[in-house]
Amino acid sequence: MIVLKSLQEIAKMRLAGKIVAEILALCQEAIRPGITTGELNKIASQYLEKRNAHSPFLGYPNSINPRKPFPGVICTSVNEEVVHGVPGKRVLHEGDIVAIDCGASYQGWIADSAWTFSVGKASAESLALLDVTEQALYTTISAAKVGNRTGDLAYATQFAVESRGFHVIREYTSHGVGRKLHEEPQILNHGTPGKGAPLKVGMTLALEPMVLSGNPETVVLPDDWTVAAKDGKYAAHFEHTIAITEDGPEILTKL
Repeated sequence: MIVLKSLQEIAKMRLAGKIVAEILALCQEAIRPGITTGELNKIASQYLEKRNAHSPFLGYPNSINPRKPFPGVICTSVNEEVVHGVPGKRVLHEGDIVAIDCGASYQGWIADSAWTFSVGKASAESLALLDVTEQALYTTISAAKVGNRTGDLAYATQFAVESRGFHVIREYTSHGVGRKLHEEPQILNHGTPGKGAPLKVGMTLALEPMVLSGNPETVVLPDDWTVAAKDGKYAAHFEHTIAITEDGPEILTKL
């Protein structure tokens, strides 16, 4: 069931979204060669505590191995890792790219956002990947208006990516968000215009293009969380939580 939110409920999600955006900004400021993904997780954890919020990621159930709930407050996916990277001892190096995926639950409402950052000076290939993925996010957001359907969002993502020679992930999706981190509807990164659930005022969605520079096949690494490109080529992930309003989409996780 798709849950429509009131203006008052969207206002609460906007507060959660501001916390998420501030955490991503803090992580961006801290990213440099030599820092570990665990240190970035600590920055996010401390800021959540400061804002009296908590992470909907921490302790999230693992569908592969129930004995391994997610151990971090953010996901840190480096280079060929696409999503769900586990923060820890990994050191970031010049030329790496790292996707920081962050959620915040504040006063019972959740917002979710991700951004991929370069570490030091990135290669031209990495910068092209980041540009394609970020533009795919905003292209998808622009299609999130009343009268369209979830298939229009999926197609917008797919066309924005594949028209520039990159590939979308096939197994993982955008999703509804609100009281829970994952709500209906699920929205693929590929699809057919005019298909799927109709978009309505009050829907709140976490739209998240996940893009691979090589072929679209992925594997789950031995930690039972991290999803990586099977061919080892770089991947990127951008995400905003939005609300569908009468005036069009509103980004709730924008600084």
